[in-house]
Amino acid sequence: MTLYNWILFVIGAAVTIVAVVLFVRTIRRMFATIKFGQPDKSRTNDPGARTKTMLRESVGHTRMLKWTWIGAAHWFVFAGFIGLFLVLVESFGLVINPEWDLPIIGHWGPWGLFTEILTWVGLVGIIALMLVRQFNHPRNPERKSRFSGSSFWQAYYVEYTILGVLLAHVVVRALKYSAEAPFFSTWAAPLSKALGNGFHAAGLSPSASLKLISLVALIDILISFAWMITISLNPAMGVAWHRFLAFFNIYFKRNADGAVSLGALQPMKSGGEPLDFEEADPEKDLFGVSQVEHFTWKGLLDFSTCTECGRCQSQCPAWNTGKPLSPKLMVMGLRDHLWEKAPYLAAGGGKDTMGEEKATEEQLAHAGLDVLALAGAERPLIGDASDNAVFDVDALWSCTMCGACVEQCPVDIEHIDHIVDMRRYQVLIESAFPSEAGVMLKNIENKGNPWGMSPNAREDWMSGLDFEVPKIEGEIPEDIEYLFWVGCAGALEDRAKKVTRAVAELLNIAGVKYGVLGSGESCTGDPARRLGNEFVFQGQAMQNVEVLNAVFENRPEKAQRKIVATCPHCFNTLSNEYPQVGGDYEVMHHTQLLGKLLEEGKLTPVQPVDGKVTYHDPCYLGRHNKVYTPPREVLSAVMGIQTEEMHRCKDRGFCCGAGGARMWMEERIGKRINVERMDEALSLDPDIVSTACPFCITMLSDAVTAKKQSGEAREEVEVLDVSQILMRSLKANPPGAHATDAAPEPEPAPSS
Repeated sequence: MTLYNWILFVIGAAVTIVAVVLFVRTIRRMFATIKFGQPDKSRTNDPGARTKTMLRESVGHTRMLKWTWIGAAHWFVFAGFIGLFLVLVESFGLVINPEWDLPIIGHWGPWGLFTEILTWVGLVGIIALMLVRQFNHPRNPERKSRFSGSSFWQAYYVEYTILGVLLAHVVVRALKYSAEAPFFSTWAAPLSKALGNGFHAAGLSPSASLKLISLVALIDILISFAWMITISLNPAMGVAWHRFLAFFNIYFKRNADGAVSLGALQPMKSGGEPLDFEEADPEKDLFGVSQVEHFTWKGLLDFSTCTECGRCQSQCPAWNTGKPLSPKLMVMGLRDHLWEKAPYLAAGGGKDTMGEEKATEEQLAHAGLDVLALAGAERPLIGDASDNAVFDVDALWSCTMCGACVEQCPVDIEHIDHIVDMRRYQVLIESAFPSEAGVMLKNIENKGNPWGMSPNAREDWMSGLDFEVPKIEGEIPEDIEYLFWVGCAGALEDRAKKVTRAVAELLNIAGVKYGVLGSGESCTGDPARRLGNEFVFQGQAMQNVEVLNAVFENRPEKAQRKIVATCPHCFNTLSNEYPQVGGDYEVMHHTQLLGKLLEEGKLTPVQPVDGKVTYHDPCYLGRHNKVYTPPREVLSAVMGIQTEEMHRCKDRGFCCGAGGARMWMEERIGKRINVERMDEALSLDPDIVSTACPFCITMLSDAVTAKKQSGEAREEVEVLDVSQILMRSLKANPPGAHATDAAPEPEPAPSS
């Protein structure tokens, strides 16, 4: 070994040793910090399924490939990061001896081709991703960038590190060929040979090429381990750390089988177990989250894994309409606060459930911590600008819980769970929430519905029908196949009543035997739970489960306990959340049942319905439960209509603005979400905007009414449920002539 190679080796070895020591120390620190989170025993079941999910989403890149060529470019960068590890190992040998090769595979053609493809395509991929970041840079006024608020220096550093490493690999391979050292066949490294020929043609001698090989190999080592040192000194650098943490975050995601649908909210837990309100102790148990360490360990892992890619932000209806909420910035803020507080927690700091300090200032000072410097670690989690809070209170209440953020996140961060946990503390402990939502809660508790109407009014929708709707009292009769869960909106809100009547008529025409509970129904508790009031939800849920279990007492099997619901929120709560409190039922949405009846020939459209229809996906039917096809199949069965999808549809559908209890809160900040959605629908110039949710009917109807008043929409434009359109196709009389089918009269929405 020459002196030149010895010097290069000593430099490379010194940097490598420092990097590895720092990296191992930081990994241990990260593990210890994440352990400060609350226990969550639901994340380790079915390791086989979890491993398959992790491999499918990481190696298969199933989440990223939704974004087509961007996902493909990222895959090659990802594959290069892992697959070219041995090329980095080779660089250590080349620093000592420029003619050194890996044992066994050093000249093996398939290995040469593999590394050739990963290197060159990875190079193209990282350049493409760098261009995407620049094209979508927030300084571009023509684009609402998903990168707004991201740490650009960190992203640039990571991107240029990858670019530098790949360029070093390319140059080393070309120099090895130029130096006339043993090399791969042309078929295994065609581009490297072409570049090597270029070096040779430029007059680079073989001896000079050998010296350059060792120098460029050292540059490869220095770039790689300087990156490792940099991220070791900054554990909050999620854009880099996600390369390691994403595997674990995906493995520990909520659904072991990899399902993205949100379905149920997690029950409120303390100590890893669901909280029993009858036995809860406010001095010991957690009621939601008020400190960063009150999140579960999976939540802390979520925060540390965020890549800052902004896909959640780009799909968020709140952020897109000028609200203060960005799911990305929320996670970034919580991550930074976690690492700001980590030394404090490690020394025994933090607060217990009653807000009392766990360690005194003297104890913290004894641990070598500057108490004044760590004052920011104890700033409130929720508040306004004057509180120097981690998360803005207006942002907390801007969330519609539509699930777009969770659906789009490539590393399976569970934003909604964290927002709900913070809401729970604000509602249950601080009693701090929008006043109009308080009216809704009182109405649910006192009257069993958010409007505060008499329970007897739940049967008014049946008046005027030319057939009798059986009311179930006691056990369900043997001849009745389905319990029709009408829901609060379907029974009490005038526009939704028309949908209920249409569904009832369709089931009657098809000969389906069904019955209703009438005044025996009560609110499922969905809006209370999304608001954060788990206490009211559990009261409603247990009351309804008691009623339903008594109704189905003669039907012990879940498959026999059939319920059909027109409201996706009721559908989601009954099917996904009531099992948490002892209610297991086979629940269908009305579009699923109507599709089944059409397929069986029990419903046959005969009357053409002319016009263009665009369908709006309800969030709690689509993203939360993956029911996308049945409503579209029902529409496709109707003769005469022309369907056209909005740009944001299916898993990228845009919320109407009513979810997350937003139906019961004023929308005072930014553009109204329902207006934004209606603008997109009207850009297609439809005759009918269709949906399959009473909340969506209300919000979209209000938006189109406002557009008509301003002259931005034709008077003929209607907002109709899928069932109403199907009902028109079964009638011989002109559209709009029947009570269940008439265009709804405009009326104020509960949210203004």
